[in-house]
Amino acid sequence: MTVFYFLSALIGYLLGSVSISVILSTYVLHADVRQHGSGNAGATNIARVFGARAGVLTLLGDMLKTVAAGVIGQLLAGRMGLVLACAGCVIGHSWPVFFKFRGGKGVAVSACIGLLLDWRFFLILFAVFFLVFFLTKRVSACSVVSALVYPWAYWLLHPAFGAEHILCFFICVLVVFLHRSNIRRLLRGEEAKFRFKSEKKTQ
Repeated sequence: MTVFYFLSALIGYLLGSVSISVILSTYVLHADVRQHGSGNAGATNIARVFGARAGVLTLLGDMLKTVAAGVIGQLLAGRMGLVLACAGCVIGHSWPVFFKFRGGKGVAVSACIGLLLDWRFFLILFAVFFLVFFLTKRVSACSVVSALVYPWAYWLLHPAFGAEHILCFFICVLVVFLHRSNIRRLLRGEEAKFRFKSEKKTQ
């Protein structure tokens, strides 16, 4: 069984390393999103730089790869395989081996992991994210607050401790860590509100 645990994590990492925003921006829009806007390879930055359509496509692609990782992990090693594949996927998304370890901040992948764990959990995260967005119009604030809520919301629904709880705490710490520069700007009142726009013309 140990080999299946390892394969679940490895496959999750490799799927997570398929950076949809980098592929879309570099090979379709002909400008690496990591060279524009915030420099982040995530759905929010590509939406800011190239517009809503690119953002939605990136979001859907990130969710699809997460579902694929989770399903494969589940098939290989049951619930523990799903947990390990999801952990690998969010790590791969953040530090993709195929793109010089420069990836996104794990928000879309983490949300999709929430859906794989429990649809009610996902709805709580969804509600928190959009409530904070309604109040602040800052995606980074939504992401950080949702990350902080992440493990406690899952614990509320599933009090019996298990591997899923460790995954949720890991995701909380990871997403907050990856948003550390955003947190500093939020504290200084310098974080920009989210707006769709096109900063870079495609060729």
